[in-house]
Amino acid sequence: EGGSVRATGKIAQIPVSESFLGRVVNALAQPIDGKGQIPASEFRPIESSAPGIISRRSVYEPLQTGLIAIDSMIPIGRGQRELIIGDRQTGKTAVATDTIPNQKGQNVICVYVAIGQKASSVAQVVDTFRERGALEYTIVVSETADSPATLQYLAPYTGAALAEYFMYSQQHTLIVYDDLSKQAQAYRQMSLLLRRPPGR
Repeated sequence: EGGSVRATGKIAQIPVSESFLGRVVNALAQPIDGKGQIPASEFRPIESSAPGIISRRSVYEPLQTGLIAIDSMIPIGRGQRELIIGDRQTGKTAVATDTIPNQKGQNVICVYVAIGQKASSVAQVVDTFRERGALEYTIVVSETADSPATLQYLAPYTGAALAEYFMYSQQHTLIVYDDLSKQAQAYRQMSLLLRRPPGR
C-alpha cells in the first residue's frame, strides 16, 4: 500500500545465462542464495508463445528417471509432459527430486520450480541436490508460501523461460513444477482481487 509504480514500456522479461546453473533465484530471476549477483547479458520474456506442433520434433528419445518402476512401465520421452498426481505424503516430490540427480552425466539441464512451499522444504531439496552433485546443472526457482500471490503465479513462467534459454541453445532440459496447484490458488486469489472470473 502506497508503493509507486511506473511503466518501463517493455514486456516483462528476465535475465538469462549459463551463470544461473547452481543458483537459487526468485520469480524475477533475482538470486536468493546469498552468493551475489548473477551476470547475464541476454533477456527472455517471462511469457512467450510455445512453438507450434509442426516445428516440433516427435518424441523419439527416452528420459531416464532412474526409477525402475517408471522407466520400465511408463517411460517418459524427451519433449514430453508428465503429470505426477497423488494424495498427500505419497512421494510426488520425491519422484521429481530423485529424477534430477539421476540426470548426472546425461547432458540434461534441470530447472526445479518450487511454488508455495515452506522455505525449509526448499532448503532441504537444495541440500539434497548439492550432496548428490546435481546442483551444478540445476537451477532452483523458489517462491515460498509467504510470497505474494503475483510472484507465486509468475514462478512457473520464470522457470520455463530459463529452461527455454538452454533449449534454444540446443541442450536438453528437464523442468519440474512443484506444485502447480499452489499456482492455481495464487491465480484464483489474483482473479478475485481483480474481480475477474478465475477460469481458463
